[in-house]
Amino acid sequence: MAASSPELKAFLVATPFFGGLQAASLDLLISMLAECRFEAGATVVSEGEPGHSMYVVQSGELAVCKRGHAGRPLSIARLGPGDFFGEMTLIEVQNRSATVVAESATVLYELTARNLYTYYRADLRAYAMVMQNINRELCRRLRRADARIAELAMGSRS
Repeated sequence: MAASSPELKAFLVATPFFGGLQAASLDLLISMLAECRFEAGATVVSEGEPGHSMYVVQSGELAVCKRGHAGRPLSIARLGPGDFFGEMTLIEVQNRSATVVAESATVLYELTARNLYTYYRADLRAYAMVMQNINRELCRRLRRADARIAELAMGSRS
C-alpha cells in the first residue's frame, strides 16, 4: 500500500478526488492506495480490457487514447499530476473505455473496487464524498466533451 507521508497527504488533499474528506477518513483512504510506477511508453490500461481500479497521477504525463478508424489510436486527453482516471470502472461494471499510456516516467496511486467497497463499509459519509467528487469530475469532462462536439459540429457547417 501507499507510504503515507505528509507530502503525499498534502498532494492528495489538493486533488479533486480527495477534496472535503476529514483527516481520519483521508488517512484510511490513503492506507488503501498502492503505488504504481510506469516507464515512458508503458501502457497503464488498455481500451476494452476489464477494469477493477482507478488511478491518481502523482507525477508524470499520460496520454488517453481511443481506437479510431482501422484501429489507429486517437489521442483524446492528456493527464498530469492531480488528475485521476479509471473511475468509470468503479461506478459501472464495464470494460475500460480508453487506453492510457505513460508519456514519461510516471507514479500513480491505485484504488481498487475492493478497497472502495471496504471504504464504503467503514465510512459511509466519506464514501459519499468521494463518489460526489468523482461525479463532479465526470460532469466537468462531459461539459468539455459537449463543448468540443459543438465546436466540431459548427466547423463542419462552415
